[in-house]
Amino acid sequence: MTALYTDSPSYTTTWPALSVLVPFFRDDAAALLQALDLEATDAPVEILIYDDGTGDTELTERIAETVGHAQRPMRLITNPKNQGRSAARNALFEAARAEWVLFLDADMLPAKTDFLQTYLTLIKEANADVIFGGFKVEPTSENADLNLHRALSEVSDCLSLSARQAAGPQYVASSNLCVRSDVLIAQPFDAGFSGWGWEDSEWAARVTKQFTLLHADNPALHLGLETTDTLLRRFATSGANYRRFTEAHPDLATQLSLYKISKKLGRLPGQSAMRPILKTVIKVNALPIGARLTALKLWRASHYAEALS
Repeated sequence: MTALYTDSPSYTTTWPALSVLVPFFRDDAAALLQALDLEATDAPVEILIYDDGTGDTELTERIAETVGHAQRPMRLITNPKNQGRSAARNALFEAARAEWVLFLDADMLPAKTDFLQTYLTLIKEANADVIFGGFKVEPTSENADLNLHRALSEVSDCLSLSARQAAGPQYVASSNLCVRSDVLIAQPFDAGFSGWGWEDSEWAARVTKQFTLLHADNPALHLGLETTDTLLRRFATSGANYRRFTEAHPDLATQLSLYKISKKLGRLPGQSAMRPILKTVIKVNALPIGARLTALKLWRASHYAEALS
């Protein structure tokens, strides 16, 4: 089956200065699309959304209705079969018409009212090939089961501009990433990654060897915090992706604490036997968040140690 297209009334009328690319798989991107549609900008912007085999008719119809009422040029591409995050991004890029593209995850929202305009200004004035705006998380939630992911994001992802600048490609993610199109032509995302994790890190490490990266203060708000069970599952099943990253960029991977801890654990006989204890600590909401975070990081390192062996 081929992909289906749903366009806003203005989709074919304007050649854009920026293409916003939003892949989604079972995430409701309607709030993001509406926020982007309402922002006034000095230059035309198109928004392309890719349904990566969601299989949820109600959700797809809701996104299609949002597209149909949009004022901006907007297109929904519905693919009947899930292809994975990297393939979805590459497909969106092929459909984009602008010289610059902005990748956003479907569960994000602009943190500033001039979000798109800030990128348009940076594109024009900054000497950069790749711009990463960073992201934030909501400070509180009614669901206590999201607190572990919030705490992990705050210490691992939601870093200050100066911290991101010092780390270079280490903290670049496609959740809020603006890229000149010829960079992606030269260095597309690696579709060999499957499932969750590490394709962003691998791409950033590869691209920054050839192109200029700029960290900017233009964050997006991450609304899609995961439950503890989802984090456990993702860390337990992303070992193959982590190994692919380390094999592609051993110079970077070996400098990171995760690699060093994973290698040390891999030298301990029967290290996987500690996982039930770690899982218990991770899942008890009443325990101090620091202890749960440490246990979660050891859980991940334990699985990655097997992947690296």
